[in-house]
Amino acid sequence: MSQPLVLNDRTRRSIDLIALLAFCGFFFFAGLDIIGLVGADEPRYAQVGREMLARRDWVNPVLNGQPWLEKPPLYYWCAMLAYRGAGGVSDWAARLPAAILSSLIVFFIYVWARHFRRGMQLDAALITAACTMMIGFGRSASTDMPLTAMFTVAMLCWYGWYSTDNRGWLLAFYFFAGLGTLAKGPVFLLGLIVVAFAALRRNQRLILRTLWPFGIVLYLAVALPWFIAVQRANPEFFRVFFLQHNLERYTTNLYHHPQPFWFFLPVALLALVPWTVFVIAAVVDAIRDWRFSVQQAPGTDDLRTFLTLWLLLPVVFFSLSQSKLPGYILPSVPAGAILLADFIRRREEAEEKPSAWLALLHALLSAALLATALIVPFRLLKLPMPGKAMIVTVVLAVTAVLALWLSLLNQGYRVLRFITLVPVVIAFSLVLRGTAPIIDVLQSARPVQAAIGALGEVPTVAVYDVPRNVEYGLAFYRNQPIPSYERNEIPSTVHLVVAARGSQKELEYRLPKRLVTRVGGYAWQQLDFYLISGKPSGDAGR
Repeated sequence: MSQPLVLNDRTRRSIDLIALLAFCGFFFFAGLDIIGLVGADEPRYAQVGREMLARRDWVNPVLNGQPWLEKPPLYYWCAMLAYRGAGGVSDWAARLPAAILSSLIVFFIYVWARHFRRGMQLDAALITAACTMMIGFGRSASTDMPLTAMFTVAMLCWYGWYSTDNRGWLLAFYFFAGLGTLAKGPVFLLGLIVVAFAALRRNQRLILRTLWPFGIVLYLAVALPWFIAVQRANPEFFRVFFLQHNLERYTTNLYHHPQPFWFFLPVALLALVPWTVFVIAAVVDAIRDWRFSVQQAPGTDDLRTFLTLWLLLPVVFFSLSQSKLPGYILPSVPAGAILLADFIRRREEAEEKPSAWLALLHALLSAALLATALIVPFRLLKLPMPGKAMIVTVVLAVTAVLALWLSLLNQGYRVLRFITLVPVVIAFSLVLRGTAPIIDVLQSARPVQAAIGALGEVPTVAVYDVPRNVEYGLAFYRNQPIPSYERNEIPSTVHLVVAARGSQKELEYRLPKRLVTRVGGYAWQQLDFYLISGKPSGDAGR
């Protein structure tokens, strides 16, 4: 009698494993290098990993041969390993750490939920994988996903210890908290969430029990050696890293990322698309019942309260920061996904179905995701949308609304994950085929370097009046420092300068004794290429 149950369970796990591999492979690995490295951070972080690998230096982050002490080394270490494993430096290898870590988050959530909330494991894992912010940062060469991976595992391990009193989970909490510190710096939010949860449970002893000396020693053993080593090699590290890039970044606008107080509210809502409507419903449900939940036995109904704190506190904490970037709240996203999976599980057990208006809002949001994927390429190219494309968009959106709405009304929560993944997969396929190549053309320095390469051998390239992504992107794709005219780094020898379109008169004014010749450009990013002659011999010492 028992054998069929074991076989069925194994079959279910095998099917789940195939589904997880397929969706992680598609969302995080498919077309990983369709877009060249974009923004200022991706090429900088990728280049730091390259230079550390070339120097065989696992301690000192270096950019253009100079110490780069803004971030700890976990991403750089991962990039170094990816470069070696992938056979060289590339866009794909630079983004590989984020793709692997995103997949590990999804698989860990599956295993953890199967152990602690059996029945919701596949929902929790796939909902996490299909959040827009997870997909975006899961394909990015940045420090945000390494932090999110360590943060997520640490939080779930802490709740595993809290639920079972098994100190193996607590050891894992401290180990991954140490790795989180190596990913982006002090992880105060881990402690803040634990303290807030203990306060809601009116259990101060829980805080003291968490502060296990053996666990603290493990945390220090993981995190401290690199901090000591880099401080010894770079006496300015404490000031640059802790005071400037942590304290001053939070309390001042030193790095020019000001946003209004409410900035992270819409970011969080967009981060959880297409699940936002039901995540909000799950949060409202958890807040409404929190007094009841915290009165239950540890590890039972209070999971809702724990996940809600994990979801909301990073948003509140960074809303108080004077410097705001979307990636700051990425660690909140897995909490929202798991909270929704728990919400679905409880609703299914109660044999409830979503209300008509809740189902309709979810259907509209999913349809909007599809429509956006079709419209964005035309908006990026500033082209009018053809009539046929508009008709296809409307028909597809209306079909999605009706299909999702009617399915939820008739079948209930048990089909929510499946029917929502369908438009997500279609929308992401459209992005890979339509939007991604356009972003590469408009935002990446990779095609700019290709245009420069078409001119022939150019030993030195400088920049003038261009966005930072062009400067740092060219530094990565050329694997050499890029002098900037704005910093008065004007080469004395013959060189090519990449400048904003129509800059010839300005360059001639700045270089009165040198010949400035336009030799090409890259129209998609409104850039001109100018060949600059060497300094006259009489000016060589100037």
